[in-house]
Amino acid sequence: MGAWIGNAVTKLLSNRVYFLVVLMIIVVIIMTSLSPFFLTMSNLISMTRFGAVLALLALGQSLVILAGGAGIDLSIGAILSLSGVLFGMLVRDAGVNVWLAIPLTIVAGALLGAVNGVTIVWWGLPPLIATLGTLWAYGALALVLTRGVPISGFPTSFAFISQDYILGIPTQILLIVIPVYLILQFMTSRTRFGRWIYLLGVNDEAARFAGVPVARVRFILYTLNGVLAGLGAVVTASWFMAARPDAGAGMDLQSVTVAVLGGIHIFGGIGSLAGTMLAVVIVTMVATGLQLANINAVWQLAVLGFMLLSAVALNQAVVRQSARRQGVQL
Repeated sequence: MGAWIGNAVTKLLSNRVYFLVVLMIIVVIIMTSLSPFFLTMSNLISMTRFGAVLALLALGQSLVILAGGAGIDLSIGAILSLSGVLFGMLVRDAGVNVWLAIPLTIVAGALLGAVNGVTIVWWGLPPLIATLGTLWAYGALALVLTRGVPISGFPTSFAFISQDYILGIPTQILLIVIPVYLILQFMTSRTRFGRWIYLLGVNDEAARFAGVPVARVRFILYTLNGVLAGLGAVVTASWFMAARPDAGAGMDLQSVTVAVLGGIHIFGGIGSLAGTMLAVVIVTMVATGLQLANINAVWQLAVLGFMLLSAVALNQAVVRQSARRQGVQL
């Protein structure tokens, strides 16, 4: 009986999607016990809106980590903040039409992400150091450009992106998050570029000998990360109807937490974007439930940190168990 239970637990942990579904059910039970307002339709819909930007950033972060090479982007929140500020300046100061400013903002995010790609791929800086540097640089520039004051005055029609609904579903979920996820999921599972990402995560040298353009793939991923952050900046500006210089503060570590919780191995090569999306739902549920229960924000951060540590430990345990089954000594 004990062996059967042990095997069942091992299989559950090895399939991250099943594990996350079970974890989601547990979170729902706990949060419902903390607040009677948690399991209501209005709150569930609101949670999806709160998780939209985190989903975009976590998807980009997942791709960077999947490609291995100690890949990580700590500047993704700062890219969101600075892209949002540039969006606000385009609309308010330069008089650019708000709908034209949206693609320009996404391009700005791509350029900011490309800077990370250049410093990491061609300058040879470790990703942790390179993106930590741009985190401070981009964040400081956003504050300097705005003097710490949010940029507002957007046309009311701009609120459509984050404050309206289509068929009862929040617009940013239906028109932005779901299409982005489907495109990236198709890319990672059905295209040669997606296979390259996983191969890079498993073994850089093997990928290089197999003819994979390692430098180009990594540069594209950091640039794509910037694209998603720029898109997140637009969604955030529409949500607040203002471009805040601190809009992305803390989102970098949240995106890493979500990616790892979703099963993306911190050293790359293992994981799926489906797990990332389920992890977004879980983290959003936890944050919303704790807020409804009036839990202090400090404890909310503590819970997030605990989830990150637990996710890393779980990923390591699954990898070791898989290696033992294959007779590999780690």
